[in-house]
Amino acid sequence: MLQQSQLQKQTFKILPQQIQMLGIYHLNTIQLEQRIKDELDENPLLETVSEEEHLENNSVDKDQPQDYQDWDEYGYDDIADYKTENESFIHSNNMNIPMRDFVDFRTGLKQQLINLQLTEEETIVAEYIIDCLEDSGFLERGLEEIADDISFSQKLFVEPAVVERVLLRIQELEPYGVGSRNIREFLLGQLLRQKQCPIVKKAFQLIDRFYNELQKRNFEKIYHGLDIDEEELPIILKKIGTLQLKPINESATAGLVKETIIPDFILTVEGENVMVDLYRQRSQNLYINESLMSSVESSEGRTSEEKSTLQYLKSKLSSAIWFVNAIKQREDNMLRIMKAIIKKQKQYFLSGDVANIKPMILKNIADEVGLDISTISRVTCNKYIDTPFGYVLLKNLFTEGIINEDGTSVSNKVVQIKLKEIIDVEDKENPYNDQQLVTLLHQNGIKIARRTVAKYRDIMNIPVGDMRRLWAKTV
Repeated sequence: MLQQSQLQKQTFKILPQQIQMLGIYHLNTIQLEQRIKDELDENPLLETVSEEEHLENNSVDKDQPQDYQDWDEYGYDDIADYKTENESFIHSNNMNIPMRDFVDFRTGLKQQLINLQLTEEETIVAEYIIDCLEDSGFLERGLEEIADDISFSQKLFVEPAVVERVLLRIQELEPYGVGSRNIREFLLGQLLRQKQCPIVKKAFQLIDRFYNELQKRNFEKIYHGLDIDEEELPIILKKIGTLQLKPINESATAGLVKETIIPDFILTVEGENVMVDLYRQRSQNLYINESLMSSVESSEGRTSEEKSTLQYLKSKLSSAIWFVNAIKQREDNMLRIMKAIIKKQKQYFLSGDVANIKPMILKNIADEVGLDISTISRVTCNKYIDTPFGYVLLKNLFTEGIINEDGTSVSNKVVQIKLKEIIDVEDKENPYNDQQLVTLLHQNGIKIARRTVAKYRDIMNIPVGDMRRLWAKTV
């Protein structure tokens, strides 16, 4: 006998429009311009005006007489019009500035992709991974995070396994080591490329199996695990000291960072006031073609063929309305989120001193503006703000907090910067070990454990003290 029963349960389902909206949030300024261009090409009901036309339509004609103009001020102005009109041209076109003959390493990597014979999907993934590389050549973002971002931004479902497979292919390109996820992986790759003599094999085993023990200076375990003695270990460490620490020379690319970035926000500071605006506002330039829209609204007396055309136009009208509203919603929420970030990090934006960055996570901003964490993540991902002290990547403002000696919370970014400052001025022939770094940080009011020092050192791709000493002798 059949029995019927009712079951009530809650499920979480993301609508297609929500997925599209998250994808639009994820776009930076350049990507958004391309998306708008594609939408304009595909949708006949969507139109745009240039920024110049928009300004002309919303400004007073300069040739018309102005009531507020004072004859005493303007009547005897003998400056020729051609001088003021061409002033911007004269100052913005300096023919003496030479062109830089330099190719960013990311551009070089993308040019090499043709040699890998990737599929169209793999090429999209590869180009996205290359854009995610740090200036040092390391890939610090997780594979799942990259797969998630590609799925939203490219409307292409990508699994982390695919990202890892493509990443391994990228690591075959030149310069060698780009795409390594940490210094340990980079060192192992260099050792694999060398002639496999006994010393190289032992060095590989040391990095592969006993990297943590080396950081902890647990030499007894290393001696026993590698079956070596006290005389052999310095020889192996010297071999490791000849390896490179970073795939890319950061000093060669640092000067190009600002030249290759279009910011998403512009921040200005006047006294104690911090103001922010979008670098480019696009919603005010987009509109629906009114003549086509009025023809869509009336379908009486139409033939079947005309009704089919009208049905197509109705779908495009719905799409155009959604797109314009989506761009407007994106801009509104971006400003809300950025103002909440500035409210939290006001002292940092006033001073430009990284030491003033306060601990802040996505949830803090989500609670402040009343939006979902996923929205905050998309808006702040891969976006920059132009400040008086340079371009700032928004993701760098989100850091966990560490309770300081006096009970205050300190950003882990501040701890990392202080740690790097200590290591930069250390005696290169007698560098500090992790326990000594703990003591020095404690003297600066930062109390953290030795394993935390090792963790931050790995994040910044700084090797252990013994390896820093050996590497210093080889440069």
